Amino acid sequence: MATAAPTRPPAPRERAAPRRPRTVPVRGPGRLDRAGPLAYAVLAAIIAASVFPLYWSFVVASHDDNSVLAGTTPPLVPGGYLIENIQRVFELSAFWQALGNSLVVASTTAVSNVLLASLAGFAFAKLRFRGRDPLLVCVVVTVMVPTQLGVIPLYLLVTELGMYGKLSALIMPALVSAVGVFWMRQAVEENIPDELVEAARMDGAGLLRTYWHVVVPGVRTTATVLGMFTFMFAWNDYFWPLIALPPENGTVQIALNQLAAGYYTDYTLMLAGVVVSVLPVLVVFTVLARRIVSGVMAGAVKG
Repeated sequence: MATAAPTRPPAPRERAAPRRPRTVPVRGPGRLDRAGPLAYAVLAAIIAASVFPLYWSFVVASHDDNSVLAGTTPPLVPGGYLIENIQRVFELSAFWQALGNSLVVASTTAVSNVLLASLAGFAFAKLRFRGRDPLLVCVVVTVMVPTQLGVIPLYLLVTELGMYGKLSALIMPALVSAVGVFWMRQAVEENIPDELVEAARMDGAGLLRTYWHVVVPGVRTTATVLGMFTFMFAWNDYFWPLIALPPENGTVQIALNQLAAGYYTDYTLMLAGVVVSVLPVLVVFTVLARRIVSGVMAGAVKG
């Protein structure tokens, strides 16, 4: 009787080597991909397009009117008449008074907007009171109302209060803005934790002391940006000063309009006034440049 051949146990299957998980290199904080030549070319074009109007104003302001209008090719190199044209600006118009008026209005509205908007932003963000949300909605809704719709009521109010022709007619309506209140409210909400406010209250600090020692250091950068933008908007405002102030007591924009008015427009004189009017804004921006850039980019670096 034949015996069955012993069966061999099946060979163990070879296990595949475990696949290593694919790792994706993660860029550390502060490491960015280097920009290519195209990005630098685009940035250079944007910078040139932004700087050229100011440079062109300076070039025209440094020539006499005959050299600007005589040739077919406009001058691209500064001339030697800048000081003479600036002297003519101050001789032919009340430009010193216009500069002083604009400086007073822009500085006052910038400081008041920073102070009042930060106080209102602190109240809307961290205080609990009845009607807080409806009041915030009312503030935000006013942003959607065009400025031109309120000119006639505002003119009547300014005239009734006896402020027509005075700088207070420009300062009082611009002491605080809805955009500034909403902006500072968001800054307080994001940068000031509730626990920090509660800790200040437990230490016995009142509302004003909490605002000054807790809120202000946390929103200082945003407040600087708000102050700069408010200063710039007040300095460049033309519509309301034209209505509320007489020409002899106007702001810089009204004085520039007077330089451009007339049967014959002296472009060198007008652009010399433009160069002078731009200098205070450039000085303020240069002083606050670091805080302004960090404030504008603050939202971009948050994850």
